[in-house]
Amino acid sequence: MIGSLLYLTATRPDIQFAVCLCARYHASPRTSHRQAVKRIFRYLKFTPELGLWYSSGLLFLLEDADHAGCRIDRKSTSGTCQLLGTSLVSWSSRKQASVSLSTTEAEYIAAASCCSQLLWMKATLSDFGLKYGRIPLLVDFTSAISVAKNPVLHSRTKHIDVRFHFLRDHYEKGDIDLIHVVSANQLADIFTKPLEFDAFTRLRGYRSKVLTMHSSRERLRAN
Repeated sequence: MIGSLLYLTATRPDIQFAVCLCARYHASPRTSHRQAVKRIFRYLKFTPELGLWYSSGLLFLLEDADHAGCRIDRKSTSGTCQLLGTSLVSWSSRKQASVSLSTTEAEYIAAASCCSQLLWMKATLSDFGLKYGRIPLLVDFTSAISVAKNPVLHSRTKHIDVRFHFLRDHYEKGDIDLIHVVSANQLADIFTKPLEFDAFTRLRGYRSKVLTMHSSRERLRAN
């Protein structure tokens, strides 16, 4: 059942977190895990109209992290999603490889992972003649943005693995623009933690509004 659900996440990102969480216990499932899988199938049965719609437009990215969300090993979960216009084209929900000592570290690692996906997508789109300048990466934790933008803070963050500091390098090169988004509007929350019903359904259909908010901010900057 898990294999079928993992295949389905290619077109149903709203079940990505729940399916990936259940997949962690695939080798030795308990009754609670089987019940969770049944709930996912029940949810799919009553939401057959949901899917993905694609249109051309601006490429931008969102990331989030659930610090120490796993109760077994206290590793954080990184959630990222990449949108082209109002269309979701790539997303992920993945447990981080190491234990983060702070929310800042967890968010910074998630942002670096999102940046890696961005560079791959940017290179792929350039092969089709689509060129992009500085691409916005929306983060809901200001401390993570400060670490990437301010080199003075790096002496205080040596516990963060060096390989993740390439986020600042690509910010300086102009590949990305780190922008703060309030947590209530962070779409990537769907991929990091279980949410209440109202918050989940609101974020599930929130793509167009976030894009509009970002575009308005860019127009204000230009003026």
